Amino acid sequence: MLNLRKYNKREVITGYSFIFPLAVILILFILIPVIMAFINSLYQDVSFLGEKKFIGFRNYIQLLQSGKIFSSLRFTIFFSIVSICFEIIIGMMIALFLNEGFKLRAWYRALILLPWAIPSSVTGKLWLILYDYQFGLWNFLLSGIGIDAINWLGTPTSAFWAIIFANIWKAIPFVVLLLLAGLQAIPVDLYYQAKIDGSSLLKRFTHITLPLLLPVMLVVMLFRTIDSIRVFDLIYILTKGGPGGSTDALSYLGYSYFGQSNYGYGSAISVIIFLITFAISVLYVYVVSRLNAGKKIRGGK
Repeated sequence: MLNLRKYNKREVITGYSFIFPLAVILILFILIPVIMAFINSLYQDVSFLGEKKFIGFRNYIQLLQSGKIFSSLRFTIFFSIVSICFEIIIGMMIALFLNEGFKLRAWYRALILLPWAIPSSVTGKLWLILYDYQFGLWNFLLSGIGIDAINWLGTPTSAFWAIIFANIWKAIPFVVLLLLAGLQAIPVDLYYQAKIDGSSLLKRFTHITLPLLLPVMLVVMLFRTIDSIRVFDLIYILTKGGPGGSTDALSYLGYSYFGQSNYGYGSAISVIIFLITFAISVLYVYVVSRLNAGKKIRGGK
């Protein structure tokens, strides 16, 4: 625990003065909206101008009884796991490549950031054009090798993977950027010493790169997990929860209730999403803190 007694009054006031603006922003734009969403979830027929009827946790109970939230939760979890696995694997391969010294490396690093710089709405429209059944690029390429056109967004399986591919393409630059920063923080002397000792490339990767890069990978997974759970824009543009509600993620399900002026249900789903992301964040922070504590203990020995 921080001992404020060792600081004089002016230093304490200065410290709090730097923290105060951030605290105000967090309260206004995070804490208050979360509290308001929770309060609205306890009412029926919630509207900005009409009357509210307090029903307690009935919205949550009815959501659980309907079963629709479970299918949305199942899709969201599966979507998050598959996306993050591919993003980490592909991002690691690209980061290792960009970490090597070669000509035009700076240009490659700049190009890899382009998908991340494109707004999500534009990304969705771009992939919607690519997936078009009649005029899309993918079906044009398939026709060139004698394969029939695929209705990429017309079946539950193809729609799922279509959203996965678009999401990976959008998120890979962020993953590469953080992993590359972590790779460059690893001392080069460790690799030189391991190479002198006769360690193979695979052993250097598994015994040096992965252990030292693990905290960074967990941070990447934390951010990508939160973003994947809150996925909305790609689903809204590409499938709108279809076909047959097979890609109805939690965020889109909440949006659909808001669109029906059912603010109680929509707020309840928003609270559920917040609780899930909060729990995952706490878990990730705990794991990272344990890893750092273990490093300090080993370093002290």
